[in-house]
Amino acid sequence: ETPGSIHEGGELGYSLAHAYGAAFDNPDLLVACVIGDGEAETGPLAAAWHSNKFLDPVNDGAVLPILHLNGYKIANPTVLARLPEAELDELLRGYGHEPLHVSGDDPAEVHRAMAAALDEALDRIALMQRTAREDGVTERVHWPMIVLRTPKGWTCPAEVDGVQVEGTWRAHQVPLARVRENPEHLRQLEEWLRSYRPEELFGAEGRPVADVLACVPDGVKRLGATPHANGGLLLQDLPLPPLDDFAVPVDKPGATLHEPTRVLGDLLARVMKDTGGRRDFRLVGPDETASNRLQAVLDVSGKAWQAEHLPVDEHLERHGRVMEILSEHTCQGWLEGYLLTGRHGLFSCYEAFVHIVDSMVNQHIKWLKTSRELAWRRPVASLNYLLTSHVWRQDHNGFSHQDPGFVDHVLNKSPEVVRVYLPPDANTLLSVA
Repeated sequence: ETPGSIHEGGELGYSLAHAYGAAFDNPDLLVACVIGDGEAETGPLAAAWHSNKFLDPVNDGAVLPILHLNGYKIANPTVLARLPEAELDELLRGYGHEPLHVSGDDPAEVHRAMAAALDEALDRIALMQRTAREDGVTERVHWPMIVLRTPKGWTCPAEVDGVQVEGTWRAHQVPLARVRENPEHLRQLEEWLRSYRPEELFGAEGRPVADVLACVPDGVKRLGATPHANGGLLLQDLPLPPLDDFAVPVDKPGATLHEPTRVLGDLLARVMKDTGGRRDFRLVGPDETASNRLQAVLDVSGKAWQAEHLPVDEHLERHGRVMEILSEHTCQGWLEGYLLTGRHGLFSCYEAFVHIVDSMVNQHIKWLKTSRELAWRRPVASLNYLLTSHVWRQDHNGFSHQDPGFVDHVLNKSPEVVRVYLPPDANTLLSVA
């Protein structure tokens, strides 16, 4: 329901993957991604740090991660906030970033330091993009990021009932829980809220004053009005070719043998080719494009890769739109961010392992269902899964792999926003796709 948002936020771990998905094939877009230190402990977020090895400085935008360390989760300290700054700096540099550190507890000082860090980060990003786009530099970019340390519950009451609140895990709760029956709590709440000096920000009728409104940018530069956060405004239909160009001839039923996904691969290769200029279609998966017989796409677009190239490597390409990383979480997050910003894509995965993203799928389905009820949110392209290596073909490692449960998982969701297709042959698969 929040204008300007593409991040459903019902579960932690997906912010950074969503940010990179939004930046892919968006060369003029800068995505600032605020990562809480609790979220930074999740597996999906930990894997998503490696997205910078897939970000093309020529054809993609930039992501500026802002790791916000306030020290605590609901009831415990956070791991990264308790690392010595030098050790944390080494970790983030190992991920391929150049960290800028901002810390403090005085709001005015921290705001100035944060503004300076943002200026420096944006200058670095602009320089890196310019050298790649104009000077032809191909070395992997080490993008800047910001580490921001502030107290938990910053500016809330320092103590309540003689117990420290600001700077502790207690600030994650309700700091003043008994304002109705406790006059001291009510006094502290009023003092707290007045500390923001609302009389300087709002007029007598509650409207923002002119100085505040003067800071608001115009049109689509406003956070709530950016079309990148309402991707349906930017969506174009895919240029789908006639299926007859790829269909398998059928003289009589059951007479010929074909690999349906290899046939589908030819169709996807054409789509990849026909979107080469506009760059709004991507294929993602965990190291299985060729295994799933979709390798025809690699004749049109290589696999995105910004790290080291060796002579033995095949199909790696700095500007590729086929994306493989052995993290289903990251594939899902990339594709969600890509679709929510107005593009198209397909996620191919072995059936037994797509379960890894079950809960991510729940969140995306919830987003789709809710957004259908908002007239101002334009529909985005579907998140398409191709599941392979099915239950009845896994005789050699059956107990773990004989699991068609993802289909069951999806079919339990709202029929408004989910569909399951079970194509029995190559031509039906073409039609479904």
